[in-house]
Amino acid sequence: MVPSGLPPAACGTPLISLLLVCCLLPPGAPGQQFQLRAEVQSPVVPAGGSFLVNCSSDCPNPELITLETSLSKEQVGNGLGWAAFQLSNVTTDSQVLCSGFCNRVQMIGSSNITVYRFPERVELLPLPRWQPVGENFTLRCQVAGGAPRTSLTVVLLRGEEELSRKPAFGEPAEVTATVLAGRDDHLANFSCRTELDLRPRGLELFRNSSAPRQLRTFALPVTTPHLVVPRFLEVGTNWSVICTLDGLFPASEVQVQLALGNQTLNPTVESHGDTTTATATATASVEQEGAQEIVCNMTLGSDSWETRENLTIYSFQGPILNLSEPSAPEGTAVTVTCLAGGARVQVALEGLPAAAPGQPAQFQLNATEMDDRRIFFCNATLEVDGEILHRNSSVQLRVLYGPKIDQAKCPQRLTWKDKTIHVLQCQARGNPDPQLHCFQEGSGKEVPIGIPFLVRLKHNGTYSCEAASSRGRHTINVVMNVRDRNARAVNIVLGVFVVLGVVTISAALLYVFGMHKRSGAYRVNQGTTSLPLTSKQPEEAVGEDNF
Repeated sequence: MVPSGLPPAACGTPLISLLLVCCLLPPGAPGQQFQLRAEVQSPVVPAGGSFLVNCSSDCPNPELITLETSLSKEQVGNGLGWAAFQLSNVTTDSQVLCSGFCNRVQMIGSSNITVYRFPERVELLPLPRWQPVGENFTLRCQVAGGAPRTSLTVVLLRGEEELSRKPAFGEPAEVTATVLAGRDDHLANFSCRTELDLRPRGLELFRNSSAPRQLRTFALPVTTPHLVVPRFLEVGTNWSVICTLDGLFPASEVQVQLALGNQTLNPTVESHGDTTTATATATASVEQEGAQEIVCNMTLGSDSWETRENLTIYSFQGPILNLSEPSAPEGTAVTVTCLAGGARVQVALEGLPAAAPGQPAQFQLNATEMDDRRIFFCNATLEVDGEILHRNSSVQLRVLYGPKIDQAKCPQRLTWKDKTIHVLQCQARGNPDPQLHCFQEGSGKEVPIGIPFLVRLKHNGTYSCEAASSRGRHTINVVMNVRDRNARAVNIVLGVFVVLGVVTISAALLYVFGMHKRSGAYRVNQGTTSLPLTSKQPEEAVGEDNF
């Protein structure tokens, strides 16, 4: 019931009657019972807030209506049967008491006021810096402040996934949850949230969240890094150092350090699945010559794995192979020398070893045409950490000699037919390379060498083939006999006639000889009637031939 005399400000705010207490009458007193109401604007008030209380009664002649409370109050209105009070700076739960008299009998009405406040601090305590996969860890959320606690709940979250929900008890309240760490939890965000649910009291659900914390999980490898290094490394050369570790999660988080002696290398790190590979380029210097160590260290969180490998850095210069005259005229003495290039290097020139390590090997020769383009070889050996290393060098000698035409490769007599295609093959040698030309004697016309050309009757004749260079000249003659293609047909006809003549004469002679035999070589035997044919005795035939 809102009295009509209530101030406008108070009338604009709905009042809720929370508790009605009847007037107190002496025992056995006759008459009607009247009520005194304590009507509150809202029974749930934010901390530090204010609210309006209206004390009203249905007594026709109430007296001394007042509000009893420990809170700061101000009367904002009154009238017949009612009085309104404004209470401010409410910080704790409290009870307001309306008091009055009706017919000298005291009337009392009360209402409970609940103060709500949001938590002052909602914090998820720090997570482990690195959490092993497959092991449990504990989430701890602390909540300071917040009321009423009966309506306050603490929720633990992984991302948006709810892991635990518990009421807040104690000050500060601490809520925990045990979580099994997995690979999917790597770089996952964990947080906690409070929920102050005042919906049953006519308000809403209020939420406060902590700052998220990120978890890092890892799985340890069962092996140490695998380091690929050579046994030996030559001064001034580059080599790729490769270090690999399998079974480490997360591979992308691994920190890698590579070093050659006191030289720190700059590796390129790549990860594929649970495999981490670091590659760096190492350059050996003169200062590092001797036994050295390559170190590969991989670190994840507070754990590290290390592998060391030994290698020997050496200097191997040589062999150095020299000719006293790289281009020597024919008949010149040439000295071939092979230098060791180091005190511990043993050289051998053309299979002949030097007298001692570090000493040169050499020999001398008189250059001939056969030595042109001759290649000399020198082998050098160096012992490094029990291993024999080899290195070779070669040099080519050029001998300057005059031109020569190889008669075996340049035939001096050729027989070709007219209107056929042929190639004049003729080669010359010499250093420098000679120029070779063939000219027809008389006409001076040049015939191509090594190129197919059409042979005509005009090519018949003798040619002078000359090879020339700065070292001299060499000439040979080539006779080219070109035959007419029709001469063969004439020869064939003549041959046929000769053969026919011979055959005809032979047939005639055989015929004459046969007639001669029948006329005188046989006779009739008169003593018989069978007329047998008998041959004459050879003496009689030879006798007749003498005629």
